[in-house]
Amino acid sequence: MAVTLRALQTVVPPTVLVQEQVRDIFAAQPGLSRLAQRLVTASFNLSGIDTRHTVIEELTLDSQVAEPQFFDAATQRLLVPGTRVRNELYIEQATKLFVEAGRRALAACPGLDASDITHVVTVSCTGFYAPGPDYMLVRELGLAPSTQRYHLGFMGCYAAMPALRTAKQFVEADPTAVVLVVSAELCSLHLRTSSDPDTIVASSLFSDGAAAGIVSSRPPVAGENALNLDHFETVITPVGEGDMAWKIGDEGFEMVLSSYVPHIIDEHIESALAPLFGRDESLTLALAAGVVAEADAVTVQAQSQSQTQEVGGSPGQVLTAATSASALSTAIAHWAIHPGGRSILDKTEAKLGLTEAQLVPSRQTLRTNGNMSSATILFVMKEILDGLATADGDRVCAMAFGPGLTVESGLMTVQRG
Repeated sequence: MAVTLRALQTVVPPTVLVQEQVRDIFAAQPGLSRLAQRLVTASFNLSGIDTRHTVIEELTLDSQVAEPQFFDAATQRLLVPGTRVRNELYIEQATKLFVEAGRRALAACPGLDASDITHVVTVSCTGFYAPGPDYMLVRELGLAPSTQRYHLGFMGCYAAMPALRTAKQFVEADPTAVVLVVSAELCSLHLRTSSDPDTIVASSLFSDGAAAGIVSSRPPVAGENALNLDHFETVITPVGEGDMAWKIGDEGFEMVLSSYVPHIIDEHIESALAPLFGRDESLTLALAAGVVAEADAVTVQAQSQSQTQEVGGSPGQVLTAATSASALSTAIAHWAIHPGGRSILDKTEAKLGLTEAQLVPSRQTLRTNGNMSSATILFVMKEILDGLATADGDRVCAMAFGPGLTVESGLMTVQRG
């Protein structure tokens, strides 16, 4: 039985942050050291982001708020509200995003309405309240009061992947189940000025957004694009526990995002993918066939180049790099990589030998929306589904990274109705 993700929809709040303007504001804050000022400029300029979105309406240069809590436009000073103030705004604004994303997913799923939903799985790590977003979805969308509700909270950027895995398990246990999965993150509530390098990096990347989809055993209808959820895998890397973390402080939630994270991913991404690929027999065979075919071609090339002394490194090194890159790019057409930052995408592309085209959905999501924590990977998956180059039967590999350092991955297959 195929379990399918349908009606993937995304929502962002209307207030747009232009990266260059935000950079200048953060760099001009009082109390920053000269080194911190340089780090702000470098982090924002190298982020790969043009625009982000926020639920904080006063975060604009022309704001007319009489008593600002987050940003004083008159003095261009970032203010320091307490955790309670930030969380109260989360309750108000996150509810709107959860409900809107869920409503759009229901509207985009032909042949299905609110009464068909049996389970709700919500995801967020940027605020708390109870009754929570799972409850609000039931009430605001008119779902049955018997709808089973589950919330995955405070897991970080990778949490949408276990949410999809959980939804898949519900459907496998009960083929009549229909699961609404919604992720909403308000990361901008916790951005702050600081001379701390980790805080500066976080301030240059994070933003707000929401995404939703419906998981069931019902196939897509004619003209509809969907993803069969084939396999999922979780791996905790042997290092990195302190390099990506998320804690609650007196002045909001505090992100630790070390500059060493891309290096950890670069070192461990292949071993993290190995158990996922091992779950799929057809992919294993495709990779093996690609390695054998490429090995023959590279061996001939290496021998020819060796005669003219043009080969750099040993023939074994050339062979390993070429076969790995070619086999992966051929067997898996699309890669939904969580754009935790530009350097993470650069490291992943180089390590796995992916093409520039295969990283376009991730880079485009980062460029226009920034890092929306757990919701981001769903934005990337929607970019892939909506792409003109996506064909029925294409394989998709999705990966997201979070505290721990945890790598969540999934294999999917494009299904067109």
